Amino acid sequence: MLSNPTPCLFLDRDGVLNVDAGYIGFAERIVWMPGVAEAITHFNKLGWRVIVVSNQSGVARGMFTLSDVDRLNEWMSNVLARQGARVDQFYVCPYHPEGTVAQYRAEHYDRKPSPGMIERAIQDWNIDRHNSFLVGDREIDRQAAQRSGIGFHLFGGGNLMDFLVSVGRIRTDLKDTFLKR
Repeated sequence: MLSNPTPCLFLDRDGVLNVDAGYIGFAERIVWMPGVAEAITHFNKLGWRVIVVSNQSGVARGMFTLSDVDRLNEWMSNVLARQGARVDQFYVCPYHPEGTVAQYRAEHYDRKPSPGMIERAIQDWNIDRHNSFLVGDREIDRQAAQRSGIGFHLFGGGNLMDFLVSVGRIRTDLKDTFLKR
């Protein structure tokens, strides 16, 4: 028997966890956004899942490999874990219709604004979609969230923890999270 569904904080990677410097495939290019580990830890303590969903068209464009992306995501996960923050899983879409690498040159259901990565995570992790939301930095993130029936917040940069407080997802006076959409 399945346990009760769990809410999830979905996060885009580039532009939310780290500064989006264009086609980041290696750790030496990561510049962390402030407040990331603190925000993730907050949701971990509430029992929420934390899942990253990220288009990585640099793979299709031949700028780095899918293995490079996997190594980078593992490195990021380890850096966050040393700060007490747990990311349950990274989902990536390496496809792009204008890619130069034939294996990844395609339209794909996982590529945001399509909801494929979010839908797979909901199935894989028994996610409560009605109390989950995505933080992204682009309109395609909003569209993917809407198509999945989850909430959305557009992040314009800065401190992620402060942003989640400002949009009412974290109440510092109660140390609790609103389940508003």
